[in-house]
Amino acid sequence: MEKDCGAQINLLSRMLKRRLNATLQDLGITAIQSRVMFYIMEHSRQGPVFQRDVERAFSLSRSTATGILQQLEEKALLRRESVPSDARLKSLVPMPRAAELDAEVRACLRQTETLLTRGLSDGQVQLFRETLAAMAANLDAAEAGSP
Repeated sequence: MEKDCGAQINLLSRMLKRRLNATLQDLGITAIQSRVMFYIMEHSRQGPVFQRDVERAFSLSRSTATGILQQLEEKALLRRESVPSDARLKSLVPMPRAAELDAEVRACLRQTETLLTRGLSDGQVQLFRETLAAMAANLDAAEAGSP
């Protein structure tokens, strides 16, 4: 019996996470930490990035995002800065060490992406991305209460 789409996506996700964690181990960060740090570095160029932005971008619960961000702070990769307009808000600011790791993390992500898509045509990769986007939209609609 063939696995359903959800099971296959879950399996691929676990395989990808395991590979990235092994590759990034020498840098002292995990796959999710690297992706969150990459997101913060990219988006902080346009303006302040907040925890809720990370939660939305990665579909994380508040507690999970808090844990990841605390680990990144402990590793001196980011700091939280109070926002003058609202003392409750803290913007996530990349530290110099994050910039130092950025090139290595990007190279690791590119290498993994190349491995992941090896032997696939540009059209197949594009169709896969479109299919994943449609599946994600289906799940979002279901969560929002749409049929």
